[in-house]
Amino acid sequence: MTKYQTNTGTDKIIFYIIGAVTLVVLALIIVFSINEGKQTQTEANITAFSAKDSEKPKISVSNTFFDLGVMKAKDEKTAEFTIENKGNKPLSLFKISSSCDCTFAQIEIKGNKSPEFTMHSKSPWTGTIEPGGKALLSVIYRPFIMPVKGVVTRDVYMETNDPTKGRMTFTVKANVE
Repeated sequence: MTKYQTNTGTDKIIFYIIGAVTLVVLALIIVFSINEGKQTQTEANITAFSAKDSEKPKISVSNTFFDLGVMKAKDEKTAEFTIENKGNKPLSLFKISSSCDCTFAQIEIKGNKSPEFTMHSKSPWTGTIEPGGKALLSVIYRPFIMPVKGVVTRDVYMETNDPTKGRMTFTVKANVE
């Protein structure tokens, strides 16, 4: 081989590898774009209201704090919170997540249960409470997932379309032995 000749077999293999990696990266970008589009589309279906609107949803909760008491790290305890819509338009509940992977949230509306939500949840799930209706939020604490000892607090976050309470935080406290 002269200094101007190249090994075309090796060049072709490198070209094919670069091409294959590029195609895989493009396919992943497309998949993630489609998933983000689905989540945005779900959120776009939520009716927004202004605080000045005479007709709007109005969230009312029994409380936002519950003391689970003393528990062992292998135990599981649940706190329940009642959510009511005291407004005159449907109340949407969405973007539910928690402060820790050991804490889960689940909502029951008219006997139908949502999936369990945890930290980093990006579920497109949306729950709707009709005017005068109620839902039950269960906050489940499973310390064995991320073992700790002592007094701990964990939060569940939820967004709503109530223009005066767009984001709610529900807190549980436990003394883990």
